[in-house]
Amino acid sequence: MENRNDIITRMNEAYPKMSKGHKAIAAYISDHYEEAVFMTAAKLGETVGVSESTVVRFAAGIGYDGYPEFQAALEEWVRSQFSAVQRIGVKYGKSSQSEILNSVLGADIEKIQDTIQNLDPVAFETAVDIILKAQNIYIVGIRSCEPLAEFLSFYLNMIRPGVILLRTTSVSEIFEQMIRIGEQDAIIGISFPRYSMRTLKAMEFANDRNAKVITMTDSVHSPMNLYSSCNLLARSDMVSIVDSLVAPLSVINALVVALCLKCPQEVKENLENLEDAWMNYQVYLNDEINFIDEDTMLNQELIIKPLSAEEPEKGKE
Repeated sequence: MENRNDIITRMNEAYPKMSKGHKAIAAYISDHYEEAVFMTAAKLGETVGVSESTVVRFAAGIGYDGYPEFQAALEEWVRSQFSAVQRIGVKYGKSSQSEILNSVLGADIEKIQDTIQNLDPVAFETAVDIILKAQNIYIVGIRSCEPLAEFLSFYLNMIRPGVILLRTTSVSEIFEQMIRIGEQDAIIGISFPRYSMRTLKAMEFANDRNAKVITMTDSVHSPMNLYSSCNLLARSDMVSIVDSLVAPLSVINALVVALCLKCPQEVKENLENLEDAWMNYQVYLNDEINFIDEDTMLNQELIIKPLSAEEPEKGKE
């Protein structure tokens, strides 16, 4: 269960009303909490590029009496994150491998069922329409959400042009890649606890440019909803030290299928063109095996060096 009073939640809830300097502090702490927990107020300010007094006011602004109390709360939160391995031992320590398998898969099934019940169908339909009509689609997912962003980008690129996957290790790089975003475009931000401040900043930037904003996140309390006009909620709890992304991936699959059904002819033409490219340039000739068509496999030209008359077979010397 999410603690609504922990330091990260406090920062996320206060973020929209923060000053520019305070937002920079919040972003740094969210993305570098392992380093920030050991920093003095002066060191944190120097790293972020603000004054020590700004850091102290930041701590007071999210409800702490001073920087020492703020630092203690951050230390407690970091400790709770790194004690996850111990929690696994308590929950699964005496379980057999098959029991662990059943437990984890059962939990994932529960998350999908919960997502089915709570995902707004109107929001889903709105997301499909936005994706189809936008001139360009920007997709951003950081840390454990990066594979989801890549998966969505891969299939959207087969459906329509103008799909831009934001690849970045810093906020400035995000802005460089989406500098041309405008009101004809849309962005899809994917983020689950621990929420990424970089993703939130990208969505804020897109919102300021009047682009359509779609978010995929876990709950109505997520800070990712702040700048989004279309919220796709998918349950994602941390079963162990691993984020469960089964339900979000299922929502992405549903999006792709819905989009394909909306424009079947375009998808068919794109896939045919792609198939032609694969065949013409022998993309899959040497690195993949396809057993769907056995005749093709049997007729595939094999390069086998024949035995010469002088070369004896092995074992018959």
